[in-house]
Amino acid sequence: MNISQEKIDNLNAVVKINLTPADYQPRVEKTIKDQAKKAKIPGFRPGMVPAAHIKKMYGKNILVDEINNLLNDTLNKYLEDEKLEVLGQPLPKREDAHKEYNWDFADEFEFNYEIGLAPEFDVDFSSKDTITRYTIKADEETLASRIKNIRRAYGKMTNPDVSADDDVLYSVLEQLSPDGSVFEGGISNTGSVRLDQITDEAVKASLIGLKKDDTVTLDIQKAYGNDAAKIAGVLKIEEAEAADLKSDFKLTVKNVNRLEEADLNQEFFDKLFGEGNVTTEEGFREKITEEVEMMMQQDSERKLQNDIYNYSLNKVQFNLPDEFLKRWLQATNEKLTTEELEGGYDDFAKNLKWTLIANKVVRDGNIEIKYEDVFQYAKMSLDQQFRAYSQQSLPEEQLAQYTVQYLQNKEQANKIFEEVKAVRVFDYIKSVITLDNKEILFTDFNKLED
Repeated sequence: MNISQEKIDNLNAVVKINLTPADYQPRVEKTIKDQAKKAKIPGFRPGMVPAAHIKKMYGKNILVDEINNLLNDTLNKYLEDEKLEVLGQPLPKREDAHKEYNWDFADEFEFNYEIGLAPEFDVDFSSKDTITRYTIKADEETLASRIKNIRRAYGKMTNPDVSADDDVLYSVLEQLSPDGSVFEGGISNTGSVRLDQITDEAVKASLIGLKKDDTVTLDIQKAYGNDAAKIAGVLKIEEAEAADLKSDFKLTVKNVNRLEEADLNQEFFDKLFGEGNVTTEEGFREKITEEVEMMMQQDSERKLQNDIYNYSLNKVQFNLPDEFLKRWLQATNEKLTTEELEGGYDDFAKNLKWTLIANKVVRDGNIEIKYEDVFQYAKMSLDQQFRAYSQQSLPEEQLAQYTVQYLQNKEQANKIFEEVKAVRVFDYIKSVITLDNKEILFTDFNKLED
């Protein structure tokens, strides 16, 4: 066997493998003998099928399979021994597809594989690199909205005589014909119409001041800003049907529901924060502000990571074997069209570049990711998932058992490993660059570009 590498440039190479009968015949003969022992063929006792008979019937198929296995093993070992960092997977040269062999157990074979090489580059983050880290402060509008929602969550339902803004109209909705009459056999549903979901101010105004048994004509597409999902929810129909709906609806009020906000008193404070922990409206507002800004800080951290990602891609410049990678993507995704490939390649290349940068940071920074790190991260993620369905947390021992089971799935374990690696990489970069801390209102933060 002879294996060699021809370097095309710094990013592309061809690996050539030459096989002689001495390289593949022992593997082929062994497989033929193994199959002869297992084969069940009429006219032969089990385990007594002659190897020559198996070779005559299945020899060429076995030969092809064993040569493919040999090539795969040889190529992988070569890349490992030569410490070649390749991108994607080696691709057989297209010219090899036109070569003709006798496949008579005596052929000499030559196979050529194109490989894409990872670029060489340096990562030199330092205190000279500066990125803004935002401390988000709650603006009055956001704070007022949060306080209102909390007070309503602990409030009580009333049934006023006349509807007002933010009320809920429990109504009958009936589809109308073009002449304004109720469409016989059309869409009809009894349900709740929330005024705070009506996006058109003129439509909302027509629904304020209504009493029980009042009727109005509702342009439902206008009312919900052509939001098919919301319209489907109100009418209890499929979203596709809601998107095509052109009819107006007759709305008949059956009841007006209003959620009154809870009073800002000690009973309310104790329900929220525990007995005696908050005793004044000022203290209540401080607690809510703290809670809101803590949630906002998660948004700030996401933006910081995104800014580090983009900054890194701009700072660390290198090329990729783009043409090879495009061929590899098409070879491994048969349904991928040329248009889809060209449209999505830039994002693929950016993510690949970041992966290479992150791997370089891990190596240069001697970042070690232990099983315990992965285990604790997975346990935290699972705990958050369980808490989304129940306020009562799982016992520590049971949560640990779930985590062990979760990580036994190789795909899930690899996913968690990559997430932990990303966190460690971001933490490392943050530790060596300069973070310019800046306070910003939430409304202004939302205007920043990612």
